[in-house]
Amino acid sequence: MPIHRRPAVFVGLLLLTPGCTSKAPASQAPPVAPSPAAPTPTAQAASTPHESEGKDFAADVRLLYRVAACGQGEGPLPANIDAAVLDEHCGWLVPRIKRYQKDYLVGAEKFIAKLRPPSLPTTLVYPFGGGDLLSALTTYPEATEVTTLSLEHAGDPRRIEEMDKGPVAHSLALFRKSIAGLLCCNDSTSENLMRMERADIPSQLSFFMVGLAVHGYEPVSLRYFTVQPDGTLHYLGAGEIAAAEKKTARKLSLSWVSPNFSEAFSNAELTFRLRGQNEAPLRVHRHIAANLSDRFMAKDGGVLKHLEAKGQVTAMTKAASYLLWNPAFVKVRDYLLGHMVFMVSDSTGIPPRFAKKAGFVQETYGKFTGPFLKTSKQYGDEFVQLWSGQPYRPLPFRYGYPEATKHWHMLITKKPDLKVEAKTK
Repeated sequence: MPIHRRPAVFVGLLLLTPGCTSKAPASQAPPVAPSPAAPTPTAQAASTPHESEGKDFAADVRLLYRVAACGQGEGPLPANIDAAVLDEHCGWLVPRIKRYQKDYLVGAEKFIAKLRPPSLPTTLVYPFGGGDLLSALTTYPEATEVTTLSLEHAGDPRRIEEMDKGPVAHSLALFRKSIAGLLCCNDSTSENLMRMERADIPSQLSFFMVGLAVHGYEPVSLRYFTVQPDGTLHYLGAGEIAAAEKKTARKLSLSWVSPNFSEAFSNAELTFRLRGQNEAPLRVHRHIAANLSDRFMAKDGGVLKHLEAKGQVTAMTKAASYLLWNPAFVKVRDYLLGHMVFMVSDSTGIPPRFAKKAGFVQETYGKFTGPFLKTSKQYGDEFVQLWSGQPYRPLPFRYGYPEATKHWHMLITKKPDLKVEAKTK
């Protein structure tokens, strides 16, 4: 069974600015990114649980945002968080966030905005998305509801306040190393992700926090849930979370490792809003830990039913190990073809034969001469023909994998009635 490798989950940050060591005080929050379009009240109400549903880890997630992502916070830090340690961490992270915003975010958002037709669904589904809320908000700034799915579990947000000073420093250093591997390396990333599954700083949640910080958001609430067989969500109360403490989350692939935290912390719902704007509409991000192969989806049909209940969606994927080419992942591919109206991807997206059969058209950007990883030659040849059969459209930034000769590329898959002529200059 293949694992869901993520050799380039985020693109930007360290990839653009490796080795940056300039210092910044821990109190210096990342600059606020340009404000995206506000969601409608209807979208907000439909995507957030009632306040009485499930235990809210709001204080824990705000502390994680303040420490792991160097976000703004109020009041004194817990005694176990050494100010000098936080200064060192933020001195490394904040300059990279600024450079990402300046060198990548502005250009990528403007480019992709010209490709998106108006009035798209504001519900986004991102399979094999890991902790990549950063790219989700870059690709679809108007999204009011984001769902990412991957092998990684969300993580326990409480540990950072329970750790001693020494382990905090070690864990933040490990977190920086993990981000570095995700951003600037195309090998051993699975090992980095597996190591972070057993780290005291919850990796997925911390990646979410960095995504919020880059885009000028702040966390509001954090709840955990299970996906019921009928696709509905059950939010876990304090008693249920306490009862599950001794049962650790299970690994979702034979090639993975088991996390060392409770299974209660597998699936997370994060609500967030524009930083410092208490009246701003809430948005929601749900992360579901799931193996999306057909064999596992057949056993855990609730995940697919949950996705289907969303109706029409936008979609994206990138650096996804070409799993949508894989005959072991037909269910998730068919779900996308049956429910999405617009998708942004690299070549790990939908192969041309399946897109055409489902009534989609595909538009190519950049250059493609072959897949980045060794995979199906048949589908690889189809993608080469797709690119060679269309006029060259430049792509000024990296989006997911490079292709075989290290060129950047992007694929738009859309319904033909979404009539928008891309203007990329």
